[in-house]
Amino acid sequence: MSKLQSLISLTHSMSLAEKKAFRIRSQRNKVRSDYIILYDIIEKYKELSTTLLVAKFLKERPGATIDTTVKYLYELLLDSMLDLRKEQDSFYLLFNKILKARILYEKSLFDECFELLEDIIKQAEKYENYFALLLVLRLEMDYLLALNFPNLNEKTLLQKQFKLNEALKYVRKINEQSSLYENLRHRIVYKGHARSQKQKDELNDLVYSEISIVASLNLDNFEISKLHQLFQSNYLISVGDYRSALNSYIELNTLFESNKHLWSTPPVYYLQTLEGVLESLRSIHNYEGMTYFIKQLMTIECQSADFRINLTCITFLYELFPFLDQGDFASSFSLMNKYKDSLYAKMDLLNRARQAELCLYTTLIYFGNLEFDKAHKFLNQIILRGKNYYDLPLYRTIRLVNLMILHKMDDFDLILSEIRTMKRNLMDTSKEYKLEQFLFRFLCKQLPTTEHKRQKLLDKTMIEINEIRLAGYEKQVLRIFDFTAWVESQLRKIPLSDVLSMRKNTYDNG
Repeated sequence: MSKLQSLISLTHSMSLAEKKAFRIRSQRNKVRSDYIILYDIIEKYKELSTTLLVAKFLKERPGATIDTTVKYLYELLLDSMLDLRKEQDSFYLLFNKILKARILYEKSLFDECFELLEDIIKQAEKYENYFALLLVLRLEMDYLLALNFPNLNEKTLLQKQFKLNEALKYVRKINEQSSLYENLRHRIVYKGHARSQKQKDELNDLVYSEISIVASLNLDNFEISKLHQLFQSNYLISVGDYRSALNSYIELNTLFESNKHLWSTPPVYYLQTLEGVLESLRSIHNYEGMTYFIKQLMTIECQSADFRINLTCITFLYELFPFLDQGDFASSFSLMNKYKDSLYAKMDLLNRARQAELCLYTTLIYFGNLEFDKAHKFLNQIILRGKNYYDLPLYRTIRLVNLMILHKMDDFDLILSEIRTMKRNLMDTSKEYKLEQFLFRFLCKQLPTTEHKRQKLLDKTMIEINEIRLAGYEKQVLRIFDFTAWVESQLRKIPLSDVLSMRKNTYDNG
């Protein structure tokens, strides 16, 4: 990305507060400088290409140098955002104060320097920022050493060294826990949730390591408790133990709500917690319980454009699932239209996994509303770029949905070709799962024309459907979309929405 393209992206990602802060900063210069004119053009003409933007700028400022103006404005915007964050974020605040302490020391204002360092230590302990605490304690020791330990007895020196070693210990343990959680999340993203006992056993190395680390730690610490609960919750979700995962996520949410001053900016872990709670509630069909946590999503505020679009997507999806899972495709379609400007117009800003998820569920909305051409077109955004999404576990489910669409479009030759390709790809996993085997068989056969034969096939198929639905590991795909409901709707010759609605009543009564 060129410097100008980076500047354009940065400008368009600014919040109202950031734009206001920049304007106030710029008003100190009474002359409309080159960088102000460039900023105004970028902000006003959002649809112009970089070439046209440069041409428009040079037309207004013929003698200006575009490269110099771009670099200056880019740095100025970053400085303005940094100034704003110093008052909003404890992370920026602490490290800004550390820089001020260094300046005071360089200017030989030693008393003022140590006074500020003491204040930073207290603030770092309050916010449990052990990285800042470690840095400031080390800085204090270096300055004391350089000044030959003024007015410092050995007992106080040992106390300071002990505190520094404790901070170092916490940083090391937090890093170890973070590494295990990151490894778990990476496996979930690229290998998917466990769909066999073997895949569940493959997670044991991480589980045992996490248990051994936690056994030696003080769980009264927020950061350590947070990482422990996140690991446990994600593991339980990945192996399909949704009720236990829900209990773990509820504990984690309580921990966050009790320690709002310790949230990171943006609050990524809190968002993961709410998403985990909602995923668990959806998996056990407790849609009423989702309402409170969806509202909690809507209360999150953050300046990060990337975080905001991800938050918007998650909010949309969990507002959608109660409608989609229960066959209310009309309400699903209305909700989708509500998010066209705030989400769909910006979906390129989402990461690959989230884009694939949004495309999949949007396709299912069109599919449920019998708009098969639109469903096919939307899903092709992922299918035709398969190399970019192939390593995501969700891509496999996307291809299954594609087979359903092809079936409704009567493209049986392409169905057979796709199934052959998928079977070859599935050889890498050493086996096909029951659900895939079931769907492949169903899609490859012609449905009986007589009522008697159709009923006979339905009776036989329903036995297999019930076996799949009771198989614990098959629920990992069925929670994304109930493919067995679609097969049943085809055999019964009734709308998919009716089958999903009937199953909703079964959950309510069961």
